[in-house]
Amino acid sequence: MSQQSVIDELGRLGMSGYEAKAYVALVAAGTPLNGYEVAKRSGVPRSTVYETLGKLVTRGAAYEVRAGEASVGYLSLPPSALLDRMRREFDASMDALSDALPQIAAPTQVRIVHNLTDRESLLDRAEDVVAAARDDLFVSGWPGEIAPLKTSARRAEAEGVDVSVVSFGEDDEPVGRTTVHRYSSPEVVLENLGCRLLVVAADREQAVIGGVVGDDAWGVYTDDPAVVLVAVEYVRHDIALHLVAEKLAPDDFEHFWENEPALRRLRDDHGIPAALLQLGTARPPRRRRR
Repeated sequence: MSQQSVIDELGRLGMSGYEAKAYVALVAAGTPLNGYEVAKRSGVPRSTVYETLGKLVTRGAAYEVRAGEASVGYLSLPPSALLDRMRREFDASMDALSDALPQIAAPTQVRIVHNLTDRESLLDRAEDVVAAARDDLFVSGWPGEIAPLKTSARRAEAEGVDVSVVSFGEDDEPVGRTTVHRYSSPEVVLENLGCRLLVVAADREQAVIGGVVGDDAWGVYTDDPAVVLVAVEYVRHDIALHLVAEKLAPDDFEHFWENEPALRRLRDDHGIPAALLQLGTARPPRRRRR
């Protein structure tokens, strides 16, 4: 990680840009520096460097070292000590907010529906949902979209969350109770849907539903109970189908799956579900499944 990356991360934890730059300069020096030296090494303007160093001292991220009556240097708090302090402060703030925010929150009047317009925002919001799970978590998707969610999903599982996953493709490092979708193959499902569908639902309270086509994606985040219920039941029914199939003779189920007219009718609209979600796209012509 570069020094600029460290500065950026410290900024995310509450340091100003100048404070982060000055602190990194002190850490990299490993020896007391005066204000002029800090400004020269960090890029903090000389006009504000002493104010910045004073803020670091007040924060406890640095302290003054006096070599004489007229000579003052600054030395950084060791990084491990600073990170421990930040972690304690963050945890204390989170505990306080966990108690205070629910007390001032008004009852929900309007349900949220937030549009997601690219793959990064889709996966970021999906990870938010995974991280928020406290009781149960349902995930359905392709391995490429599930992979970025695994760290948070494993953390949730370790905290007692019941994690259920449907993977459209083999997964060498499954998380939770993973069911590999076998009816139909990922390639056939992709053809039927026209996209790699991702569904993530936590605690029957919030969900992300979206589709990925190549590097493009679209989707929604919502806490609408009706939509969340549909998302959960979509995943649950896929899992139930596979549990039933495992109890039947493989050849019998394969024949039923491939040849049952009612099922074949449901697979007629290749690609239409995803196409209808693309704004301004006309409904494609129906194609019969071969």
